[in-house]
This record gives sequence, C-alpha cells and structure tokens, in this order.
Amino acid sequence: MAKQGVVPDEFTKPFWDAANEGRLVIQNCTACDRLQHPPQPSCDACGSADRLEWKEMSGRGKIYNYGVVYDCPIRLLQDDQPFNAAVIMLDDDPEIQMYSHLLGVPVDDVPVGANVEVTFEATANGQKVPEWRVIG
Repeated sequence: MAKQGVVPDEFTKPFWDAANEGRLVIQNCTACDRLQHPPQPSCDACGSADRLEWKEMSGRGKIYNYGVVYDCPIRLLQDDQPFNAAVIMLDDDPEIQMYSHLLGVPVDDVPVGANVEVTFEATANGQKVPEWRVIG
C-alpha cells in the first residue's frame, strides 16, 4: 500500500529519524516519568518543556481495536480500499496508542488482542513510518 510522504517538523524529527534507522522512540518526560505520543513541545502531564527526551521502545504491542476504511480521503490510499486501520497499544506503556495498517491481515479479520511487532515501511517520499504485523 503506497503511503503519503511524511514531512517531519521540529518536534517530530527525532521520531522520524529513528524510524529511518528501524527504531521506535517515544517522547519521555524525565520530570514526571511519563511517555507521550504524539510528540509535543511540552509534557501534557506536568508542563515541563526542558525535560523531554526520546526513549527507545521494545517495538511490541497488542491490537486494541480496529476499523475498516472504505472511503479514504487520501488519494494514495484509495486504490487499496477497503483496508484495516488498527489501534495498537504499546507493551512498554498501554496508554500509548498508535494507528497502523496491519500487514498481511485480510480486511475485517483483525485478531483483537493479538501480539504485534513494529516494522518500518517507506512512504512516497522515502520517509519510513512504523507499521505493525501480527506475531505468534
């Protein structure tokens, strides 16, 4: 499935640079020891802006829920409709949720609760994005 290219900004560049290296990192506040995603200029919990770092994750999670996309407004994805869009909870912190297509899973046959691991796929502009695949 061709994906629209991602253009990193000032706050997301470390996330996207790590993705290009095949690593999943999440923003972490060292002031209150809290992970947050998507990246923000300050901690959503305590407001700290100068105690944010990037923490590498295990790259494992579970499928929390999903939906099937039948009418996508993104032109590059329209040829692949319908497709699954899953919500992934990270094993490192289940409050961190990411959205993903599920590679190799038939439409509307998503095993909710299944274990997944991250993989990285190139977008139209070459930037890699995290995607998830069912394991086990």
